[in-house]
Amino acid sequence: MFPLKPISRESIPAALEKAERYRLLAEPTAAESICLDVLALEPDNQQAAITLLLAITDQFPDAPAEGERRAREVLPRLRDEYKRAYYEGIIYERRAKAQLHRGAPGAGEIAYDWFRKAMTLYERAETLRPPGNDEAILRWNTCARMLERDTDHVHPPVERDYEPSLE
Repeated sequence: MFPLKPISRESIPAALEKAERYRLLAEPTAAESICLDVLALEPDNQQAAITLLLAITDQFPDAPAEGERRAREVLPRLRDEYKRAYYEGIIYERRAKAQLHRGAPGAGEIAYDWFRKAMTLYERAETLRPPGNDEAILRWNTCARMLERDTDHVHPPVERDYEPSLE
């Protein structure tokens, strides 16, 4: 319906800076659009792929399931095994936070599971990290602190006895 206009190769560095700025301004859809324009021209651009993934996860509070699917579609674009593990952890962690934000019944138990999945991926990333890169450890610690801080709301699933009604 509206054919997209291609950007020039020379504009890519400035476009990626603008995408980061839009993320910081809480305009993830604008950042996502810019990254898609860059990836249309340079499908293997790692900075654009990472920024795209993060821009999509920034939108999790509005549509977590759809956003998760879209973010997961970006993961195979990441060439580095460490980055794939690290950013998959980011997806799970942000999904947990979106779950808590929604506040539906059982949200804390579901969020707990998402946080634990994120922590497992951060542990994997930790084993693959380059020297001096502690990003995965920092993220793992963040998840651990969130789980320790809010045990009333964020906790493992509780088994409940079920007794059928006889009436």
